[in-house]
Amino acid sequence: MMLNLDFNIPMTNLMDTWQSSPWVMATTPPPESGPWVLTGVLFSLIVIYLTSKLGGELSKRVNLPPVLGELIGGVVVGISALHLVMFPENSGAATDSVIMKALQSLGNLDLETVTHVFESQSEVISVLAELGVIVLLFEIGLESDLRELGKVGYQAAIVAVIGVAVPFILGTVGLVTIFHVSTIPAIFAGAALTATSIGITSKVLSELGHLKSTEGQIIVGAAVIDDVLGIIVLAVVASLAKTGDVDLLNVVYLIVSASAFLLGAIFLGKFFNKSFVAIADKLQTRGALVIPAFIFALVMAVLANLIHLEAILGAFAAGLVLDETDKRKELDQQVVPIADILVPIFFVTVGAKADLGVLNPAIAENRAGLIIATFLITVAILGKVITGWGVFGKPGVNRLAIGIGMIPRGEVGLVFAGIGSASGVLDKPLEAAIIVMVILTTFLAPPLLQWALKGQEAEPSLAVEEATQPVIEKATQPVIE
Repeated sequence: MMLNLDFNIPMTNLMDTWQSSPWVMATTPPPESGPWVLTGVLFSLIVIYLTSKLGGELSKRVNLPPVLGELIGGVVVGISALHLVMFPENSGAATDSVIMKALQSLGNLDLETVTHVFESQSEVISVLAELGVIVLLFEIGLESDLRELGKVGYQAAIVAVIGVAVPFILGTVGLVTIFHVSTIPAIFAGAALTATSIGITSKVLSELGHLKSTEGQIIVGAAVIDDVLGIIVLAVVASLAKTGDVDLLNVVYLIVSASAFLLGAIFLGKFFNKSFVAIADKLQTRGALVIPAFIFALVMAVLANLIHLEAILGAFAAGLVLDETDKRKELDQQVVPIADILVPIFFVTVGAKADLGVLNPAIAENRAGLIIATFLITVAILGKVITGWGVFGKPGVNRLAIGIGMIPRGEVGLVFAGIGSASGVLDKPLEAAIIVMVILTTFLAPPLLQWALKGQEAEPSLAVEEATQPVIEKATQPVIE
C-alpha cells in the first residue's frame, strides 16, 4: 500500500545524509544506463515470478495458503538472505544487490551508472507492486457481493473500531507505563498496531474459498474501514510528531472525504452500471469489456489518491460497483489472468523488504527491541483477535476467524514504521520492535486463518460455478413430451 499524505514531516537529517552519501544519483542520468535499467527490471521480474511460483507451490503442497509461500519466498530473495530483490528505502545499496553486481560485470559499468540503474529499476518494481495490489483489490471488489457486504456493514464497522481502538490504547499505555517510552514515540508505535493489511487477508480468504462467507465479508468490510481509520490515525500522529499538536481540520477533512467517497461511489455506481454495459456491448475490438473496466478502476484509484485516501480503496469501490453488472462473471474471468501477472510482484516485494536482521539477538541494539517487540506482538494479536467478539446477531459465526483475519499488518505497518523513522520520532530499539511485530503478524496470519476456518465449508470457485451452471439449468428445465 502506498500512502501519499503530505504531513510535512521534517526531513533535514535525511536530506543531509542523502546529500553526503556516495550513492546520490547524478542530476542527469548516464546516457548508457537506459538499456541496463530495463535489463535490471527484467532480471528482477524473472526472480520474482520464479520465487512466487516455487513458494506458492511448496506452500500449497504442505497445505498452507500459497500467499504465505510467496511472502517467505520474498524474504529468501530479499534483503534478509540472497540480496536478489532489493530496494534503496530498505537500506539497500547497489553494491549489495546480486543483480546489480551481475549487470556491472556484464556491461563494465561504473559506480554512478550502477547506482542509477539500481534506483530506477527498484522504482519500476515498486510501481508494478502498487499496480498489483490495486488489481488485487479490484478483483476482491468484483468477488464481493455489495448486498451481502451491506448486510454486515454495521458489524464490520464495530470490528474495525475495536481493532483500531484496543491495540492503540493497550500499546500506547503499555509502552509508557512498562517500558517508560516517551509519549509521542509510544503513540506512534500504538498507531502502527492499528493497521490491517487488506491485501494479504483478502488474498488468503479468496484462496481458502471463504471470501463470500459471512466471516469473509465482515473481515473485508472491517479491513476497508480499518484502512480509512488508519489513515486518520496516521494523520494525527504525524501532526504530533511535527508540532506536538493535532490538526483537527485535517482530521475532519479525512473523515468527511473518506465517507463521501465510499458512499458516493456505491450510490453513483447504480447509475453507472447500465452505461458501462452499454459501452462494452458497442465495442468490437479485443478488451471490449476488461479495458473499460480497468479504466473505471484506475479513475476511481486516482480520485481516491487525490483526496488523500488509498488508491486501493478506489479500486475496491470500482470492483464493488461492477460486481452489480450483468457481465460480472465474464469480467471476473478476464481479470484473473491480469491479477496472476501483477499480484505476485506485490507479495514477493513485501517479503523482500522484510529485514529479518532485526531479529538477531547477537546485535546489542536489537535486544531491547526484541523485548519491546514481544510486548507489541502480544498486543497486536490479542488486540485484533478480540474484535471477533464484537460481532453480534450472527449465530454460528466464526468469531475467532474474524479476529485472526484482522491480524496481518503487512505493508501498512511498514508504512507507519517508515514515516516514524523519517520523522526522527522512533529510536532504534522501538523502530526494530515495530518491524518485528509487522513481520511476525504478517507471516502468522495466513496459517492461523486457515486453521481457524478448518472444517468450515468453503464456497465453490467461479470456475466450478460456471461449470455446474449449465448442468443445473438443464436439470431444472421441464420435460416436454
